Amino acid sequence: MVVNVHEAKTHLSRLLARVEAGEEVVIARAGKPVARLVPIEQLAPRRSGLLAGKIWYADDWDSDEVNDEIARDFYDSEIEPS
Repeated sequence: MVVNVHEAKTHLSRLLARVEAGEEVVIARAGKPVARLVPIEQLAPRRSGLLAGKIWYADDWDSDEVNDEIARDFYDSEIEPS
């Protein structure tokens, strides 16, 4: 469906209802298409605990020693110990 800008402004709620129903609406200015209204894909809701039991952390994952080692690897320089 193609509508002009004036019609789109006047009937925006109706056009949005049609878009929600799956229709695509093209808005034209002086007969030239300039925009398209399309439904947004709905993402599946996030579920907590999806990776439970699949990920583990080392006991020292957040120790200062490990952080200093990672910093040296990334920055290729010596840093002051924490």
